[in-house]
Amino acid sequence: MAPMSLLKLLRAGLLPARAPMPLLAPVLGLRHFGHGLLLLAALLLLPYALLGTPRPLAQWRWMDVLGEGGMSLMVAVWLAYLRAARPAGPVTDRLCLGMAGMLLGGYVDLLDEFWLLPKAMVWDNWLESLLTPLGMAVLTWGLHLWRQEQLALNRQLGTRERLFRDHRRIDTLTQLGDAAYMAAQIELERQAGRGGHLCMLGWPGFEAAVARQQGLAAADQLLRNAGSLLALHLAPGELLCRYAGDRFVLLLPAQQGGAARARAELLRRALQDWAQGPALTPCLVGLDLAPDDRLAPEQRLQQLASGLHGA
Repeated sequence: MAPMSLLKLLRAGLLPARAPMPLLAPVLGLRHFGHGLLLLAALLLLPYALLGTPRPLAQWRWMDVLGEGGMSLMVAVWLAYLRAARPAGPVTDRLCLGMAGMLLGGYVDLLDEFWLLPKAMVWDNWLESLLTPLGMAVLTWGLHLWRQEQLALNRQLGTRERLFRDHRRIDTLTQLGDAAYMAAQIELERQAGRGGHLCMLGWPGFEAAVARQQGLAAADQLLRNAGSLLALHLAPGELLCRYAGDRFVLLLPAQQGGAARARAELLRRALQDWAQGPALTPCLVGLDLAPDDRLAPEQRLQQLASGLHGA
């Protein structure tokens, strides 16, 4: 039998399909990025130390040393924060490479303050003139990709945040906004002169039925799943937050009256029909928010929590 072609083997599933190589495959994830950057800095220092003449201390221009050294130090700090905060990927690669180019350009410029090279050597001027602009160009490319990434993340987080982002107001268990974030959103709606509907869902007796019988870990997992389930049922513009315990609070902007209550009831039924949910009937309380409402958002939330507790 003649051997099968590579394409036939791939179609038959006998060979695993390989993902396309990224443009920056050698630095994907930048696993040894710091080591490579230090190696480049050492290689740049070597010709200055071997071929250059050290400047006398009296010729040091301290303002240039502090300015150029401080700029290089700050770029290094930004690069360290970037590496620590972002996951691996094409956006991170380009941002890091761009900052690295700017850092090395500033580093070469700083070395000129400590060594004098023969005038016949012009490569240091070329490095100073190329590294920083090249790094800025790559960084700008990375920022363009970062903007596209942020737009995609904004669409993904549309039911978890509205109008503004505040990482200090995220519930650690469900990754939804917390009560303070919802209060801030209510205040923004009121300042804009818009009404809406605010409702709260929860399971009365959740602690006794789930937390004490099945344990805190099971209760936490159930609340995480409940938050994800409710978020899947939200329309664009609607906001879901965790108030406290088993209680979730929902903001329906520009919706009031029977239509808003019917919309909230659909979410309550989603919890009630949830196969993994506790053997408890979820309760729902809500109220319309008038554009000229004078009651503080925190008081409105407490009013809903009291109504849900008494349901």
